[in-house]
Parts: sequence; C-alpha cells; structure tokens
Amino acid sequence: MTDTIETTATVSEAPAENGAVLFVPLNKLKKSPRNARRTPHSEAHIEALAASIAAKGMLQNLVVEPETDAGGEPTGFYFVTIGEGRRLAQMLRVKRKQIKKTEAIRCVLDTENDATEISLDENVTREAMHPADQFERFRELAENRGWGAEEIAARFGVTAHVVRQRLRLGAVSPKLMQAYRDGGLSLDQLMAFAITEDHDRQEQVYENLSWNRDPSTIRRDLTRMNVAATDRRAIFVGADAYAEAGGTIIRDLFTEDRGGYFEDAALLDRLVIDKLEGLAARVQAAEGWKWASVHIDFPHAHGMRRSYPHPVDLSEEDAAAYSAAQQDYDRLSSEYEGYEELPDEADRRFGELEAEIERIDAMRHAYDADEIARGGVFVILNHDGTARIERGFIRAEDEASRPEDVEGATITEDGEIVGEDAEPQPDDEEAEDAGKPLSDLLIRDLTAHRTLGLRLALGEQPDMALVAVVHALAAQTFYRGGEASCLEIRLTSAYLASHADGIEDTPAAKALADRHAGWASDMPRDVADLWTFITGLDHASLMALLAHCAALTVNAVRVPWEQKPNARAMAEELASAVTLDMTAHWTPTVQSYLGRVTKAHILAVVRKAVGHDAAERIAGLKKTEMAQVAEQILAETGWLPSVLRTARPLSRDAESEAEAIAQAAE
Repeated sequence: MTDTIETTATVSEAPAENGAVLFVPLNKLKKSPRNARRTPHSEAHIEALAASIAAKGMLQNLVVEPETDAGGEPTGFYFVTIGEGRRLAQMLRVKRKQIKKTEAIRCVLDTENDATEISLDENVTREAMHPADQFERFRELAENRGWGAEEIAARFGVTAHVVRQRLRLGAVSPKLMQAYRDGGLSLDQLMAFAITEDHDRQEQVYENLSWNRDPSTIRRDLTRMNVAATDRRAIFVGADAYAEAGGTIIRDLFTEDRGGYFEDAALLDRLVIDKLEGLAARVQAAEGWKWASVHIDFPHAHGMRRSYPHPVDLSEEDAAAYSAAQQDYDRLSSEYEGYEELPDEADRRFGELEAEIERIDAMRHAYDADEIARGGVFVILNHDGTARIERGFIRAEDEASRPEDVEGATITEDGEIVGEDAEPQPDDEEAEDAGKPLSDLLIRDLTAHRTLGLRLALGEQPDMALVAVVHALAAQTFYRGGEASCLEIRLTSAYLASHADGIEDTPAAKALADRHAGWASDMPRDVADLWTFITGLDHASLMALLAHCAALTVNAVRVPWEQKPNARAMAEELASAVTLDMTAHWTPTVQSYLGRVTKAHILAVVRKAVGHDAAERIAGLKKTEMAQVAEQILAETGWLPSVLRTARPLSRDAESEAEAIAQAAE
C-alpha cells in the first residue's frame, strides 16, 4: 500500500506518524492476528516470493501497525497487516542464510485504517494478470535477454519445467492466443495446441475443429502426420540419429508423451531404409546371396518359393572345438554349482563358451551353394524395432530348369515310363508284342484294386497310418508343387493378415515362423526322400511334426458371411483342451480394442477388471483420452474380452455334477 509518505524513521527513533516509512528488523515483525487471510500461503508461493526478492529486492513494502501490551504501551514489535507472504519469504531467506534475521525491512506504518479491512482490501481489489500476458512476457524475457529456463526459474521461484511450459505457451500462434484471451479456447486446449510450434499447422487444425474440441483430439490432429517415439521405426533409428539427420522431435510438455513425436515421417522412413540397406549389404556380402531386398513391412515373399538350411556335418576341426567348449562349460558348471553370484572372471568365461557353442551349433545347418547363388534375403523391420533377416527366397526366374520329357519314352509292363535308351529291343515278333505298354484302361483297373488293398491294410495298422498322414501333411507344408503323397488329404491355411492388420509382425507370429523354420531346416532337400525321413522319426518327433502341420490348418476366425456353428463350437473345445491362455499373446490397447468400442464399453471393462473407483475416475474423459488411460490401467490385469477367453475343461467329478444339475433342471 503506497499512501503519501511524510516521514522516514527507524524503530529506534520517536514514534512515527501514520504513513511514515520504517525500516524494521525482520525479527521484530509478526503475523497480524487481524490478517484477513486464514488459509496459509502455499510453499510454492513463498518459494516464488523468496526468489523474486533475492533477484529484484522488495518491490512492495509491508504495511504494519505497532504491537502494544495490555497497558497500551508499544512492545517494539510490529504486526504485518499487508505483506505476510513477503515476510515469510524473507524468513525463508534467513533460514537459508541468505540474509540475517536482523535485516531491515521497509515498511509503511498505518495506525488509522482498520487492519482487517485493509488486509481484505489488499486481496480483493486487485486483478491478476491474464495468463496469456504472463506466457508472452516469459517468452520475451527469453528472447530479448537471452535467459534460459533455469535462470528465469531462479528469478521467479518456479521450476525450470514450469518455465519451459510457459515459454511453449507463449510461442503459440497469436491468433490462438487471442482466442484464448477472448474465451474461445480454454487453457487445456491451448496447452494441446502448444505441442507444436508450427503456427500454420496450429491455425489449420484450429480452423478445422468440429464440435469435439477435446484436448486429446487436438493433440491427435496435430500429430496425425508425425510418428510416436514408441513406434518401431523410431526405436530402430533412435532419437540421436534422427536428430543428427536434421529431424525434429515434438515434445508435449503438458502430458506424458513417452518420448515425443518424430515430426518428419518421410525422413524417418528414409533413415529406416538406409539402415536396413546397410545391414542387407553386409549380410549379402558375408553370405553370398544373389540379391537382398529391404522393406519396412514383411512383403510375404510375393509368391516366391522358400528354401531352408539343411543339416550338414561339422568339420573335424569344428567338431573338436565344439567338444572342447562343451567340456569346459560342463567343468565350470560343476565348479561353480551352488554359487549365488559368479565371480566376474567366471561369468565372462561362461559368456565366451556359450557364444562359441552357439556359433558352432549354427554351422550344423547350411544352405546349398546353389540356393545361395540363386536366392536372396529380405531384411525387414520387426515388430519390436529390431532388424529381421529372412533368408532363402527363390524368384520364379531363378528356379532351376527341369529336364524336358524325352521324346519316344515308353512305359514298362509295370507302368513305369522309360526313355528311348531304356526301351527294350525285341529280337522277334513275340518279344516285340511283350514290350508293348499296358493300356491306360488296364492300368486304372489294376491300380484301383491295389488302392482298395492299401485302404484295407492301412486301416489295420494305426502306427503306419500315422506315418502316412504326417508324410502327406509335411509334403504339402514344406514342399512346393507336385503330388508327393497318395493320401488325398488337403491342407489349407487361412491367410490371417487379411483379417487382422499387422498380425504377422507380432511376437506370436514370429514364434510360429521360427518353429516352422526349425522343422523346415530338418527336412530332406528332395521330397522323394521325405518318406524315409518320416519313417525314421521317433514317436515323439513324429507327433510333434504332426502337431505343427495340423496347427497350421486351424481357422477359428469368425466372419459374418460364414455360419459354421459346429466349427465354432469345436474351436472352443479345442481351446479348452489345449488350455489356451491369450493373455500371453494379446493385451487390450487403443489400437487392438479400446479405440474400437464405445465409452460405455470401456468403462464396463475397467469396472470389471480393476474396480468401480477406477472406472469413476475416468468417466468424465473424452473417448480418445479415456481409451489411452484405460490402456495403462488394464496393462497388467490380464483382462480379455469374452471372445478371447478360454473355458476351463471340467474334471470328471465336475462333469458328473453338471449332468446331475442338468437332469434335475429338466
């Protein structure tokens, strides 16, 4: 309060008149019992005042009145009627040893006005600066004086993060700032626009806003063309490499952005391709493939035939090295058995031995030199932001040519086709007649009887029937073209990528592909040798191969135009029988589920999985923000929609009990 000052005095002089300026020692100032403010000042406010006073001094004097004893005599102390916050700020500076407790504080004496009234007046008859003005002034301090966020923070007693937020808000388009001043935008909406400093983009999104002006919608529209830092492309390239290439990362200073947004999607894609091409070139040079092709998404081979590595024998040198490494590993394992923590040297040696064993193990399978010379590799971006190398693809034009049928070939009496060189040379007319091939009609007749005999015999030998079925399935699963089995069993496998975008880049799909590649690498190179391979498998391996081939035929996809109630029921029974747990393969995210259902559905899910209180906390959010928050809430709950849940198989006792209940209900 600044009335006309007539005199200036210190407290040691004669009593001053009303309106005099006094310099009172800090330890002689007390909080006034008639101060209108009953709610204490916040710690943050006192911190800000202390920082301001330290940087700029006391910009406003205190208003005080003398304290008197019961007899009405002055005690030498003064009550602070106006400026209690500044008094507390100075006390904080004393505590921090920035000033002494006897520091002289400039005060104005008021002995005429009612202390309670002027204390109230001080807090009521004033108008705070509009936040827009504050944001712009902070920006001007940074631009005109060159102060960084830390220096500004120190001078105003706030955190550097708060300063960065205000600087970002101060840099919003003047058009949007005026809309905020005029009440056309809320502070939350302005903060959403501040995610980018591109004024043109801000104004474009502002002009195109519909009735839905939720901050999450604004952020989504502003970053629609950007790439989240959690995207596999951003993970693969890395923020540092992207920044070095001139890319800008947009950071949201007002919400959790999990690393921000990569602004230039085209630049990021180019960096991904460049890095993949570098890796592809190294693989091609080291392994000798005819070609290498890079893709961000797996091209699914474009109909190419794929070959896999085949088992090969180790050289004597490699076999000896493997044996030595394994012996050392076993010896160390015995030596340090029971140790809770390995010594550094032992831990290092274990790592070296494991790497050596894995290196030599990898040499047990190799591609044919001819396949490498004609084939190629795809180098693609995996679902987790790592590079994925898929080898052994053969283009149609690189397929090995097959020998043409020899003209003049004949069929032996057993129905076997032979060439001219193998054709029997008759010595006489009778021999010439005997060398004529059997008629097609007769061959059909005879082989029909043979087929009947095979059906009867195979049906009496279950073990051999199992081998024949596995052979038929494996021939179709791992070999291309031709009929390699006399069993007319047809294997079909639905293309799941046509039903669920990106499904083939998931961890589950990668695990299935790895299992398939493991079997493929064990298969003989020629399908003609497959029967011998299958019959040579032990029972466990035979059953495992059968399970893999059968698994590829499973189709439990529900589509509206197909009505297969029995197949659907069988899928449920199969899931129960194999105790399928989809929590290992699927989680509810905005993309996979929450962004594709209603708000009511999201709330019902959260209520069931977490509880009523959690659902109530997000009930007031807009759809997009609700889905994002729900994703975090549900992350570790293991919740699944009903279509993904697996019913537990009933025990025999439970089945009997269920039957009894059903009979009683009838």
